[in-house]
Amino acid sequence: MKNVQKLKRANKSLPFFFKDEFKVSFVIIFVSIILLLTTFTFDVVPPILNRGIQPATFPKALLVLIITMTLLVYYLATKNPWKNEKKLPKSFFLTLFSFILFVIVSKTLDFFLAISALSIFVSYYWGEKRLFYLLLVGIIFPIIVFIFFETILGLRFPPGIITNIYYS
Repeated sequence: MKNVQKLKRANKSLPFFFKDEFKVSFVIIFVSIILLLTTFTFDVVPPILNRGIQPATFPKALLVLIITMTLLVYYLATKNPWKNEKKLPKSFFLTLFSFILFVIVSKTLDFFLAISALSIFVSYYWGEKRLFYLLLVGIIFPIIVFIFFETILGLRFPPGIITNIYYS
């Protein structure tokens, strides 16, 4: 009889706030909300000095996007629970390595080139093996990022091999 009671308790699901999905989502959203609140203390730049949008607008938009995406991931995790894995996949460590590579390439050669290399490297190691799509991601994504920062935000990329050609 005691074994049956133990099995019943073992099969009983935990409350939502003890599950890993909730803990991870809660920490991300909590930190994002604290950072979002700090953006309201940023100074407003006079229109004559402002290029593009106000300095506090981009972090606010980014943090709202992070909160929204975290809520979406949490919702999807409740529908399809996470797998428990003993060790992290190889692609995780390669992605971390690619961020180190990104910093080195962006500081020494060119930021635009670093975004392109990062896009191709991460896409390849997360499963995309078709050369056409890798080149498409490596060219189109950096151009979209460049246009977004250059035209919408009014920010210049740091000098480098490719950006010097554009700015000259």
